[in-house]
Amino acid sequence: MTSYLEKAGRRLFEKNLEQYQPEDPLYEFYTDKRGKQRRRKRAIPPGLSARDAKILKSVQRRAHYLDKGFSICGLRFGWTFIIGIIPGAGDVADVTLNYFLVVRKAREAELPAWLVRQMLLNNAISALSGLVPVAGDIILAVFKANSRNAALLEEFLRIRGEEFLKLQADEAQGRGQSMTKKDSQQVKPGAGMSDNAAGPAPQRKTKFVSWSRPSRKENVRPPTPGEMGRFVEDVELGATAPSREANSSTIGVQRR
Repeated sequence: MTSYLEKAGRRLFEKNLEQYQPEDPLYEFYTDKRGKQRRRKRAIPPGLSARDAKILKSVQRRAHYLDKGFSICGLRFGWTFIIGIIPGAGDVADVTLNYFLVVRKAREAELPAWLVRQMLLNNAISALSGLVPVAGDIILAVFKANSRNAALLEEFLRIRGEEFLKLQADEAQGRGQSMTKKDSQQVKPGAGMSDNAAGPAPQRKTKFVSWSRPSRKENVRPPTPGEMGRFVEDVELGATAPSREANSSTIGVQRR
């Protein structure tokens, strides 16, 4: 009876913890046809540029291993919890990893200032909770600042992708933009799409053919001894070049 109550209490405790924990940033759970619960990687929201999709995947993967890379008795934790056990240095390393691996990477997606402030606030709460002995480490494992920041980034990019698809549909139907200019400056639909197009245009390479070193790929006629070191043009001698007889007669007239 006692063991049954302990199991029921532990299940209730784990269930209550799940209400305060953010979802896994990398995986989502679903029920298959047999009724078994399985997990799969989260799909990238449609309408995003290749740059934003790459940033989101990187942030989700890093947040997963920092917050939920391990599981013991149903309680998932990551490297932030393990590093945070070390007094003093662990808390500093935890805050550093949270910023450089998640927040700094997320800022490459041209996020608005208010969203970056929210991410920094989550990191500050995580850092302050880590200063409390024992209880702070438990709060740190439950709060999971990196997973929250990854969820914020995913939701914002989802809105950006949806607005970009709506903008394309409006342009195809000849309608005006439904989003206001202020909202467009915040969301920036289509951000990162023109990264590839903004590159420099390819320059044409000028190919020089030397008489002394002919190319192997092209059959170049070897020059005669009189053609070495000068340009040669094919001209019709009868049409353009004066004959030797005409030259001699002209010289003879001048002498007379």
